[in-house]
Amino acid sequence: MKAVVNGKIILKDRIIEGSALLFSDVIEGILPVDKIPSDAEIIDANGGYVSPGLIDLHIHGYLGCDVCDGTRESIRTISEGIIANGVTGYLPTTMTVDMKVIKQSLEVCRELKEESKTWNGSTILGVHAEGPFISESKKGAQDAKYILKPDASFVKEYADIIKVISLAPETDTEDFAAIREINRDTDVVISMGHTSADYDTAMKATTVGVKHATHLFNAMTPLAHRAPGVVGAALNADVSVELIVDTFHVSTELYDMLFKLKGRKLCFITDCLPAGGLPYGEYTLGGAKIVYRDIVCRLEDGTVAGSVLPLNKGVWNVYTNSNIPLNECVNCASLNPATTLGIADRKGSLEVGKDADVVITDAEFKVKKTIIGGEIRYEA
Repeated sequence: MKAVVNGKIILKDRIIEGSALLFSDVIEGILPVDKIPSDAEIIDANGGYVSPGLIDLHIHGYLGCDVCDGTRESIRTISEGIIANGVTGYLPTTMTVDMKVIKQSLEVCRELKEESKTWNGSTILGVHAEGPFISESKKGAQDAKYILKPDASFVKEYADIIKVISLAPETDTEDFAAIREINRDTDVVISMGHTSADYDTAMKATTVGVKHATHLFNAMTPLAHRAPGVVGAALNADVSVELIVDTFHVSTELYDMLFKLKGRKLCFITDCLPAGGLPYGEYTLGGAKIVYRDIVCRLEDGTVAGSVLPLNKGVWNVYTNSNIPLNECVNCASLNPATTLGIADRKGSLEVGKDADVVITDAEFKVKKTIIGGEIRYEA
């Protein structure tokens, strides 16, 4: 048994002080300090925050490694890197590359998923397959030559490891045959992303199986007063949405509005590339050269490719650039992603009986300790 003391404990609906968080492999309770069992190991939070573990639904790489490298070593390196950012669980994210490469990457993640529960890195919760079923006009940094039509049989073959599939609904058949089949036969979360759909098409897709939107505003038809686009549909429909919170991909002026509109369906993501955790320079993504400067990565032609954002920094970005309470900012990177994945019964908040995935930070949300399943896996 362990007890965290001297910390501001972030619950889903408030932040409390003067209490202790008691846990074994699961959360045992929050209690007065004088009620801590005498045999409990004491962990001093030194006045910092005690947060549920963060969950990243969308991350392509870190420390020079790419999920689409398709190697065990790359996945281990990414996991060991992002645990320092308070990420206790994540979806390694593939992109639109050769289908052989995508399948190899999925198979590696499938092989490592169980092992990842015990290693000194973030746990693999599944995979986010971003493509290859996307719109060429909204491909962003992805390679058009590998774009395919939606294929339900592929998703079904890997439904044990794919937890989210990003696709462009307008590239499906007129009656959304693939979306309907995936929704009927799997638990995979279908997300609309890299899509040129109009508002009506996107709204229809949400009635037959689309339940999520990939990096809201980016690589989709925008919100305009006579053409609400995919952005309008994502805001109007009962779907969860991702938001890249690096302060570049989406204006900080929108944070408050988006929280008012989406609430507990707003999920912060990093969309982090292999350049994450590394200095400015030139790197690769899916075989393409990218240039990392400031807080963003671009292709050589200037196309925005993704971020280098640590998720704990993203939480703090929103908190310091909005009126959203810190506990709700944390929910957006823990409870809300867990709810999207259907695992909020065991992850995403510091509630009794849930997995003891805990992050201890300083006063500015910089990570000091990351705990998974009650075991300290990272210390600064």
